[in-house]
Amino acid sequence: MNLKELLKPIRFYKSTMADKNPIVTSLAMDSREVEQGTVFICIKGYTVDGHDFAEKAVEQGAVAIIAERPLPVSVPVIVVKDSRRVMAKVACHFYRYPTSDLQLIGVTGTNGKTTVTHLLERVLLAKRKKTGLIGTMYTKIGEETKETKNTTPESLPLQQIFHEMVHKKVDTAIMEVSSHALHLGRVHGCDFDIAVFTNLSPDHLDYHGSMEKYLYAKGLLFSQLGSAPTEKVAVINLDDPASKELIRLTAQDVITYGITSDADIRATNVVLMPNGTSFTLHAFEKQIPFQLKLIGKFSVYNVLATIAVGIAMNISISDMKESLEKVTGIAGRFEMIEADVDFSVIVDYAHTPDSLENVLETLKELSEKRIIAVVGCGGDRDKTKRPIMAQIATKYADKAIFTSDNPRSEDPKAILSDMVAGVNEGDYEEVIDRTEAIQYAIDCAKSGDIVLIAGKGHETYQIIGDNTIHFDDREVARKALHNKVW
Repeated sequence: MNLKELLKPIRFYKSTMADKNPIVTSLAMDSREVEQGTVFICIKGYTVDGHDFAEKAVEQGAVAIIAERPLPVSVPVIVVKDSRRVMAKVACHFYRYPTSDLQLIGVTGTNGKTTVTHLLERVLLAKRKKTGLIGTMYTKIGEETKETKNTTPESLPLQQIFHEMVHKKVDTAIMEVSSHALHLGRVHGCDFDIAVFTNLSPDHLDYHGSMEKYLYAKGLLFSQLGSAPTEKVAVINLDDPASKELIRLTAQDVITYGITSDADIRATNVVLMPNGTSFTLHAFEKQIPFQLKLIGKFSVYNVLATIAVGIAMNISISDMKESLEKVTGIAGRFEMIEADVDFSVIVDYAHTPDSLENVLETLKELSEKRIIAVVGCGGDRDKTKRPIMAQIATKYADKAIFTSDNPRSEDPKAILSDMVAGVNEGDYEEVIDRTEAIQYAIDCAKSGDIVLIAGKGHETYQIIGDNTIHFDDREVARKALHNKVW
């Protein structure tokens, strides 16, 4: 593809050396990935500005630069108002609009995105579909997995992933779509077939500023389904107050799900048990009993969302029932740590007030004796949820242990100080070192107790200052169980 062909989707720009039309062999937003034939796109990040690396990119073989201002380099510079928006458009064009060749499902919401995408993957694999998965834990194409930096990658690597999926004959791509990605336009140009909304609760308010703006960002996914009559579908949790606004934002067909509302897909007779959950599914005049190995009411919501998507894809409920009733869990989501002890240890990703409350409410219903909760809050992130998280922990847990959870550049003591400011009553202690906190919680546990280690789930790292160190709550918990002081 030559430069003029690459720029066809871009109507308004200024160009230096407009008479030049080099052959373009790749695109890059990281100067370290530039090679001969690359068009380098200058993106302003939070800590670095790609414009500062334009000369380096040219030295490494860049044949053109897309930027937001003129640059003194020896190759054509395409000057645009918003290079991030342009990057999404040229990436789609360069990779021949790969999402038009995939069935693309996007899942957004504060909690449940990872679980819903993995449940959908299980259902589709049982139907012998080849799937692609993009989300918090990894990117997966068929059986091959790769690490991801963000829940939803930037538009350029995202289109590269979709291009690879098409090349490897993937049928359906399932992706978590974060509010950051929607607000920053990372999914511009993605041709979604089904958009799913799980729920909305306070999170990322340090970035969005208010719940209204947070909801607006989530709503962009549903407006992106398009306005022309098509077979696209919005799947929305009708029990969530935000559902009414999201339904208004889409012009496509809507399937609703819920427990308390009169939704299209509804669960009644929900029974929570220590080893699973049962309910009766009501779906368009059908009533079918379900017996899950998954635990908690939040698991019922995730399964309902999955069933709604399956119905939109014309998958029979009986086939989905067979797949979903076999699922024992998702890594880091209410994950039981197996050990020869007479109390339970559970690791969960709960890192928002709503998700922590959901997990603790479930444990309260299941627990025979005490709940001991290890809880922290991340540094350089939304400070408003810290006192709320602590308040929830002391409300539901018999003993709360506040500790570090990716403090980043902040002083862990200051983070814990913000947390305890929200505590009016309840038994809590502060143990800054997370390893020591987990060991202490397990040492405190007695017969029949439940220890919840919340916040990190599947994550295998801890960010302290500028250092990222290996840290896995599950590994630490197993070691603590081995070292337990009886």
